[in-house]
Order: sequence, then structure tokens, then C-alpha cells
Amino acid sequence: MAQALEAARHAAGMGEVPVGAVVLDAETGRVLAVAGNRVETDLDPSGHAEILALRAAAQAKGTPRLDGCDLYVTLEPCAMCAQAMAHARIRRLVFGAYDPKGGGVEHGARVFSRTTCHHRPEVVGGVEETAASAMLKRFFAGRR
Repeated sequence: MAQALEAARHAAGMGEVPVGAVVLDAETGRVLAVAGNRVETDLDPSGHAEILALRAAAQAKGTPRLDGCDLYVTLEPCAMCAQAMAHARIRRLVFGAYDPKGGGVEHGARVFSRTTCHHRPEVVGGVEETAASAMLKRFFAGRR
């Protein structure tokens, strides 16, 4: 989670919403990808940290399926990112701050609890929640 928080800090420095994500190959312990949000930088509505990390990890592994991999992210994923994790077959999702407004895992769409969801990763929420939440609050307070 420390690397995800660092990626989120970097994203904030670029004017992006401070969200960072890391994909770890749980079998080898190797970090496959680290990414921060790049929605504004890339002019890409799908430029969420999770999507970027999943893409880079799939390239690193040479496969679109990330069986045996864990994704660490600083904010509860939205529905788009949760669905991408299901399609990638992520083994475990670990996230920091909960997102009652835009989250798609514990809130909102609750993607993994749908009968139409093809794959349900283990989910662990609230890891480094205070640090992740504080970073988001500082970022948005500066925007108001």
C-alpha cells in the first residue's frame, strides 16, 4: 500500500485526483505495475489508476488474465474498475479509503456481489484508510 500511496501523491502533484494502484504477483512477490490516475493528463475518462495498473501488469505478464495477482489501491474502486478487475481475474483487492459516493465494491453498484459477475476477488478494505482519506480530503479542499 505504501507504493500505491506514493503513486497517489505523484498523481496529486500532476493535478490528478490522488489515487494510486499497484499490481503484485502474489506467487513471486514481484511488483508488476504501479500507476496513478491520469484522467486529466491523458484526456482519458478511463485513465483511472486501477485500469492503468491492470493494463501494465497484463503487458508485464504477457496475458490478459492476472490470476494469482493482488491489486492494492488507495480508494475503493468505481464500478468500471471493479468490473475490469473481475475480467482480469485479480486474486485479491486491497483498498484504502471507502468511497460511499463513487465506490463500486462496498457501495453503489457492488459489482462483485452481482450474479452476473464472472469472478469475485477476495476484498480487504480500509488498509491505510486514514492516510488515503486525508490525501483525498486535502486535494479536494484545495480545489474548492
